Amino acid sequence: MDEKLIAGISLVKSSRHRRKILNTINNDTVTPSEISKDTTIRLNHVSMYLSELKEGGLVECLNESAKKGRLYQLTELGKKVIQTTG
Repeated sequence: MDEKLIAGISLVKSSRHRRKILNTINNDTVTPSEISKDTTIRLNHVSMYLSELKEGGLVECLNESAKKGRLYQLTELGKKVIQTTG
């Protein structure tokens, strides 16, 4: 297993909210509001977790410059982490 995958797994396993968010995004492109509705995690917390997941290389924002309606999807690393952690 490579170091990035191990770090990603550790990041996700250390928070059930991060895991919920990754599972919600899975094979879709979603907004933070959609994630919040699906997971019942407050929007401000979703934004914080998305920043952490982005920093860890697990998710990417497709329209970073947008103030509203930012779209997120999993990176290849994020998909591998989901497969590994279930």
